[in-house]
Formats: sequence, C-alpha cells, structure tokens
Amino acid sequence: MSTPAKPQAQRRLAAGSQVTLAHGSGGKAMRELIQELFVDTFDNPLLAPLEDQARVALDELVAAGSRLAMTTDSYVITPLFFPGGDIGKLAVAGTVNDLAVGGARPLYLSCGMIIEEGMAIDELRRIVASMQATASAAGVRIVTGDTKVVPRGGADRLFINTTGIGVIPHGVDVRADAARAGDVVLINGFIGDHGAAVVDARGELALDSGVESDCRPLAGLIDAMLRACSGIRCMRDATRGGVATVLNEFAQASGCGIVLDEPALPVRDAVRGVCEILGLDPLYLANEGKVVAVVPADAADGVLAAMRAHPDGRDACAIGSVRAAPAGRLSMATRFGGERVMDMLVGDQLPRIC
Repeated sequence: MSTPAKPQAQRRLAAGSQVTLAHGSGGKAMRELIQELFVDTFDNPLLAPLEDQARVALDELVAAGSRLAMTTDSYVITPLFFPGGDIGKLAVAGTVNDLAVGGARPLYLSCGMIIEEGMAIDELRRIVASMQATASAAGVRIVTGDTKVVPRGGADRLFINTTGIGVIPHGVDVRADAARAGDVVLINGFIGDHGAAVVDARGELALDSGVESDCRPLAGLIDAMLRACSGIRCMRDATRGGVATVLNEFAQASGCGIVLDEPALPVRDAVRGVCEILGLDPLYLANEGKVVAVVPADAADGVLAAMRAHPDGRDACAIGSVRAAPAGRLSMATRFGGERVMDMLVGDQLPRIC
C-alpha cells in the first residue's frame, strides 16, 4: 500500500511579495516566513520542533567514526544567481566540501540568513529550494538556523552562513602538512570554471564565454577516493585563491616543494580566453567543485581510476608532483622547458566570488 502524499501547506507568502522588516521581528510574519520557506522545504525531524538548537543522538555520530569535524563559512557572492548555480547551492556545497576534504562524512548543516528588506520572496524561495536539492544530493540535513532582516542598504540582498558537522572515519588522517617527496598531485577536472562563470554573470564586461560554474558537493567523489586509498595525504577544495593558493599552502605546511606540469593543467579554452582578455591566471581563479589531492605515488593510479569512475571526476588528471626542495615553494614546469615560481597572491583577483 502506498504512503499518502504529504498535504501541501497553504502559502501565505504571496508570489511577487517582498521581504519586510516584519519578517525579522520575531512575530507572526517571521514565523510564517520560517515555516513556509525553511521548515517546509528543509523538512526533517531534527528541524521540525523549531527549538533553539538541533538535538542529535550521539550514537549516530559514534557509529560513523572516531572524530568530529566542524566547519563554518559565509557566502556573499554577487550576483546571487550565476550559470550553474546560485548562492544557496554554493552555501551548501561549499560547507559540505570543507568537511569532505578533511576526510569527514558530512551529516548536518545549519543555515543562517541575513536578508535585506525588499528582497523578492520568489527569489528567496528559489534559493531555499536550491539549498535543499543540494543538501539531498550530498546526503546531509539542514537541521537548525537563524533569520535576520536588515533595512534597505544594510546588506547586498542576501548573505548566508552555513556551519557543517561531520564525522571522520577510523584510519583517515588527511592534513595539509602531510605531503612527502615523490607524492603525486591530482585534481578532478577543469580549473577556473566558477570564477569565469561569475565574471560572465556580472555582465560588466560584455563577455559571453558560455562557461558554467562547477559548483557542486564533492562528498561522494571524495568517499570514492578514500575507499581507493585511505592514506591520501592532503586534500582541499580550491575556492578563493584557486589551485595555486591551495598548493602553496600544502608546500609551506609540509616543508617541501611542489612542481606543476603546465601541459597537464586542464583549462577550458573559454576560461583561458576570459583570462587572457582580463589579464587573469586560471590557477588563481576560484573553483567550487574541484578537489586538489596529494597522494602517495604507488596509490596515484588507483585513486585516479576511482575519480574517473565517478560523475564528478570524469576529467580527473595528475597535474604535478612533490619534491624535497626548495621547501615551501610552488613552481611550474612550463611547456617551453623552463620553470617559474607560482607565489601566493597578496589579494584576490576577483572579489565577492563566493
């Protein structure tokens, strides 16, 4: 016998309406906003009681591993919607990925929203639905949150903070300071797509690259990688600062050198074109669906095969290697036979990118 469909709640927030200061007042209007947009959409038993905290059974956490992982991030991207994603998808995927690259299995998220008075309810509803779709795809639940409304001019339409909790399984110890000479550097696909897509979406430069953001949760891919090799040394998602910044951090923390192979770097022609027009370097462009991993040489082929077998890693490739010296330095072996230093940038090439 089939389970009867859950009745659709009556909508009190009319299409075409806007967020008002009353929606952040703590009264009836706020209750309606939270119930209709957040509770009904995120729809899980940990959130439904609307307590001031989510209450999680400890045995569920202990069964998943030996250590708790926790991260938090805030999202202030402009524009809110871009090819391949939106601020809601970004807020879930970014926090899920920050947990996963530490070897954790992501489980729970919080959602804090700072909404500017006058934001369209329909846009907010679309963003919340995107958050839930992304959370479902990642296997996590949004279990608690907070909503604030600020007067016009007090924010740029919408800021989102998400905090994530996950559990690290026994035997997994992924750290930024674990790279060793001889290790191989892997990435799961093309570099710089998110940065190029957001530049396009801003519409300030009359570009039309057709590039979509790579924004997505990577927990499933990373789980496959760890099943292929539980001894992966380092992992990080290459967001602000891009691949070059991540690898500089690995080199400095590990006290070793890392060298990239320029011909091996996967960059779309459209992204390369945007970079050439604007004087940018794709290695420093933000990504929102790319994991950079350092793995022992004898495990590289197996991890690479596992990545390519997963939908989020079909274009995975090896892009460099670790060496003993010069310690703390990232460099690139160019296609012309030379080598150049890839230092960390003083600031970001593109602000408000995530």
